[in-house]
Amino acid sequence: MSTKITVPALPESVADATILAWHKKPGEAIQRDENLVDLETDKVVLEVPSPVDGVLGAISANEGDTVQAGDLLTIIEAGSASTAETTGAATTVAPTPAEVTNETEPVLTPAVRRLVKEMNLDPNQIKGTGKGGRLLKSDVMAYLDAKEAETTHSSEAEKPLELIIAQSGIEGERPEQRVPMTRLRARIAERLLEAQRNAAILTTFNEVNLKAINDLRSKYKGKFEKDHEVRLGFMSFFIQASIEALKQFPMVNASVDGHDVIYHGYYDIGIAVGSPRGLVVPILRNADQLSFAETEKAVRQFGKKAHDGNLSYEELTGGTFTISNGGVYGSMLSTPILNPPQSAILGMHDILQRPMVENGEIVIRPMMYLALSYDHRIVDGREAVQFLVTIKNLLEDPTRLLLQI
Repeated sequence: MSTKITVPALPESVADATILAWHKKPGEAIQRDENLVDLETDKVVLEVPSPVDGVLGAISANEGDTVQAGDLLTIIEAGSASTAETTGAATTVAPTPAEVTNETEPVLTPAVRRLVKEMNLDPNQIKGTGKGGRLLKSDVMAYLDAKEAETTHSSEAEKPLELIIAQSGIEGERPEQRVPMTRLRARIAERLLEAQRNAAILTTFNEVNLKAINDLRSKYKGKFEKDHEVRLGFMSFFIQASIEALKQFPMVNASVDGHDVIYHGYYDIGIAVGSPRGLVVPILRNADQLSFAETEKAVRQFGKKAHDGNLSYEELTGGTFTISNGGVYGSMLSTPILNPPQSAILGMHDILQRPMVENGEIVIRPMMYLALSYDHRIVDGREAVQFLVTIKNLLEDPTRLLLQI
């Protein structure tokens, strides 16, 4: 009995996917629920598990091929994995100790599998520290750090440039390397161009004094972390301040659909997060109904999922307003680009100690530049400036967030 394996139903608005990696070769035994292949869509990586035990047949789509929902991927000849391993030989040979070791390869998460594949590593050479010796991403990174330290120690500086370039796969006096964009990078490029073409983008700037928030965090961070098991960061303040400003200026929370303007009566805040595959924007849904602790936990969970490549498609769709924090990378000032079809995006930047004048005296204060890019088709300059000033006022006097004034 054989079982056809096809491309599963793709998320709404996703037309096709790319074969990212096969985890079994034709003729190899496969167990039920074991991952066969990874499919990369515009934003997430989908796993296709085997529904039965058996042997993998011929592969209909190779790595890098584009497939659509319902396309045939392969056929599995059903049967137990142990039976499948012996059906191809007339005589059964007892496995050697080395073969036994091969059959017990470590079980890898999708994130670890991709990292091992990209870095061309043998997972059997890496010691796992997870439960039952499971290999974690931190184990792979530690292994790479150790290898890099060994390389540096063994006179890497004395190697000629030509040898280093040759080892990286790029040769010649003026080396170049052509690498196709990942689907995520291509999608990012497409959306950025779409925003530039279809929206009248303008940016307004302001600066905010974060001393009051720093004092508040210093006073309560210990008890907050003890009670809620999460650190009190800056992001929850910016999210809550943005929500209060959005309530006062609903057009900033709106979007354009053809000749119509859609005003959203809810607040789904996108949080731009860097990941190994590129920039992603998971959505914090109904953010106005979350406490500071719930907001901090959700943001940290998004960061972890983005780093591990575990964000679901549902977590990446929708959103009425976006916040991007370039300050974590040291950015002093930038003009963020809209996340279509949203009408505005808030850019946070680095916090720097700068001299400021207060009551006729020069004092040192933790200052941050804020940037608001907005769609001038539906948001007027006056409203955009007042929106950003509202955020500034709320952050400089955070007690107003509690009183909602």
